[in-house]
Amino acid sequence: MRIGEAATELGVETHVLRHWEQVGALTVPRDTQGHRTYDTTTLDQARTVAKLRRVGLSLPEVIAAMTPGKTAAQNVIRAKIEALEAEIHTRRQAITFLQHTVECRHRYLDECEECAGFVREE
Repeated sequence: MRIGEAATELGVETHVLRHWEQVGALTVPRDTQGHRTYDTTTLDQARTVAKLRRVGLSLPEVIAAMTPGKTAAQNVIRAKIEALEAEIHTRRQAITFLQHTVECRHRYLDECEECAGFVREE
């Protein structure tokens, strides 16, 4: 399959596939005329790149996660998990603070000791 068909199947633009190939996240074989050919293996590789991008990995992280070395790939994924867990923690704190401000009986946040406590937290 050619790049346009592959892009349609994958739900991305052709320039995205070219970029992934250019940075080394995707290896695409070429035919005798030099045209990219997307076979089942290449499409699966592109699907993996797309999925890793959707779950938050940067292209350098995707490349590292797809390396043959299992340990290196696991380290990249573990680091991303830690970053996502930290983000979840931060967002939960934000929700707790915002829920309190909505329910707070004080007109101004600086009048409330509990709001002031949230503000002092890092």
